[in-house]
Amino acid sequence: MTGITTCLCFQNSAEEAAEYYCSIFPDSSVNAVTYYTEGGMGNPGDVLTVSFTLKTGRFMAFNGPAQFQLTPAISLMVECENQDEIDYYWEKLSEGGLKERCGWVKDKFGVSWQIVPVRLLNMLNSGVKEKTAAVTLALLRMYKLIITELEEAFNSSQQ
Repeated sequence: MTGITTCLCFQNSAEEAAEYYCSIFPDSSVNAVTYYTEGGMGNPGDVLTVSFTLKTGRFMAFNGPAQFQLTPAISLMVECENQDEIDYYWEKLSEGGLKERCGWVKDKFGVSWQIVPVRLLNMLNSGVKEKTAAVTLALLRMYKLIITELEEAFNSSQQ
């Protein structure tokens, strides 16, 4: 095995989506584009797949049939070091899409993203039930995640 690649199915916007994502994330690039040929599902010359890299993650965007719909059951999690990063990715990825609860956004292509601080993951894995519960309650009340509010909930909870 050489690796695992996330494949996202779009309806005629695979190339646009890949270029959009690469414009948002540093150290990202479109690597290759393939096209439908005679006898394929699409029109000859239309984009079939786009392979791209976001940071260290490998992705394939595919222009597939309409019955293949994106769903929030699969989401991409962006782990942010600070509030500035959260604010940036929250705004960029929600442009033309939806801002949802608990740090989730659905972008203009229908892909669901979780914009979360690394600090939250550490708090949720603290092993202290009361602190985890307090942070979870704070998280459930938010749309965009605010690190200081999550830390306040974590630190105010009894051990």
